[in-house]
Amino acid sequence: MSSSPDKNYRFEQAGASDDSIQQAHAQLQKQKPDKANGYSFLPLGILGLMCSSVFFGSIYLAHYSVRFDPLVTNEHAKREKPGAVVAAAATPAQLGKKVFTSICATCHQLTGQGVPGAFPPLAGSEWVQGSEERIIRIVLHGLNGPITVEGKEFNNAMASLGGVLKDEQIANVLTYVRQEWGNKAPEVKAETVARIRGEVGNHPAPWTAAELLKIGQ
Repeated sequence: MSSSPDKNYRFEQAGASDDSIQQAHAQLQKQKPDKANGYSFLPLGILGLMCSSVFFGSIYLAHYSVRFDPLVTNEHAKREKPGAVVAAAATPAQLGKKVFTSICATCHQLTGQGVPGAFPPLAGSEWVQGSEERIIRIVLHGLNGPITVEGKEFNNAMASLGGVLKDEQIANVLTYVRQEWGNKAPEVKAETVARIRGEVGNHPAPWTAAELLKIGQ
């Protein structure tokens, strides 16, 4: 019995459809990348580079890191090494020399010899090596009128420096002149200067030699 035309047509159409599907599938297969030949090695390369960086970086840090050493990271910390020379702090006399050079040397000279007939010497002076109570008052409030130093009379005026210099600066400069040029007298303390400044207050006028001789007897 022969097949009907409709059945043959449907069979041919189905076959044609299967062939079309197979051809489309084959075409898609051709368009897919070859897994063996098309695989990219870039991710593996990046991963290897990162691993190498971490490895060599760890070695570098292990050898050259400061290991949180405060002597390296803190600029204010002091490192003491065996045999290292540490600069000593300046003494009061050394600090006082700077004050003397900038303020006092104009009249009393760097040599401490003063100016004959005008400004008395400080080297060998009985006033400088005598009572600190007197010489502190001279620096604080000044001196006016005649004064005898090492048997020679001087009649001039010394300006008041109490408003210019601090207690520590006055103590330092007096310590310097009392221990320089062969002078041998004790150090003057800033506390002593502060005490005398507080006791005297605002002295109305420069001291005279006669007034000072009554002090510290």
